Amino acid sequence: MDEGWQPGHRLPSEADLIARFGMAKGTIREAIRILEAQGLVASRTGPGGGVFVHRVSEGRAAALLGNYFYFVHPTIDDIYQIRAALEPELAAHLAGRLGEDELARLEAAIDDSAPPAEGAQDEAARHAASLRFHAVLAGMSDNPLLSFVIRFTAELLGEVTVTRGLHTPTDPALWDAGLSHQRRLVAALRAGDADTARAVMQAHMAIAHRLMRVREATPSRRFLRERRAE
Repeated sequence: MDEGWQPGHRLPSEADLIARFGMAKGTIREAIRILEAQGLVASRTGPGGGVFVHRVSEGRAAALLGNYFYFVHPTIDDIYQIRAALEPELAAHLAGRLGEDELARLEAAIDDSAPPAEGAQDEAARHAASLRFHAVLAGMSDNPLLSFVIRFTAELLGEVTVTRGLHTPTDPALWDAGLSHQRRLVAALRAGDADTARAVMQAHMAIAHRLMRVREATPSRRFLRERRAE
């Protein structure tokens, strides 16, 4: 901010803001309301209350951006074009830079998605766990923009697959291949092998894309069969 204010800093009183900007009370209040709706300030009542600078969390930023996609419907191809461009380079960049605690978190995410699903609810949870692996990996980047874009894209993919019913059924062979790629990726990250990490992630993206395209096409084929039967 121009004043150098940081999260937690208390804004001047309403009277001070009116005097500083030469605006009417209603205009100042509307400006505060807009800032609060954007998550940039937060109001507190009672002793010591007022309006305070507020840091926008990644979750809130993703939720606000996600609102755009209520009316714009990205395809699986749209989403994987982004993933295929960014995630292999992220993997290469992180090779040899992660500690054992971070690698263990990635391995735990793989284990969460490994057990076979026993129903639609389990299938949705397993799919979410698989995407969480990528969100965890992105969170280890020292590039906040890259991290946010990849994590948001993974979250968007999760919402798209569940709301469109694309998370089930699963092709066991493709699913096992995806898990194998994730384990090979962790091994490459541990070994500091950037070229292998990039190649494995590229292959993983290709398999995941293929799996999701098959699922996306299935409802269309079912719809055509039903129309022919009418």
